[in-house]
Amino acid sequence: MAKLKGAIVVNTERCKGCDLCVVACPSEVLALSNDANSKGYNFSFMEREDNCTGCAACANVCPDACITVYRVKL
Repeated sequence: MAKLKGAIVVNTERCKGCDLCVVACPSEVLALSNDANSKGYNFSFMEREDNCTGCAACANVCPDACITVYRVKL
């Protein structure tokens, strides 16, 4: 089976910092930023980029569809 390398892009202005993606990530890639967006919410970001497999668990649980997932076979 080919190993997958993943990456996500978070639309920081739409993210309301609900933390659902952080909890859903099996690889513990995501965290909430200390910075806030223009609405005052702490948004999600990739804290441990090398651990991402592109499983899309974060995007599946995001209620505002803020996350886009990319995968590359290595």
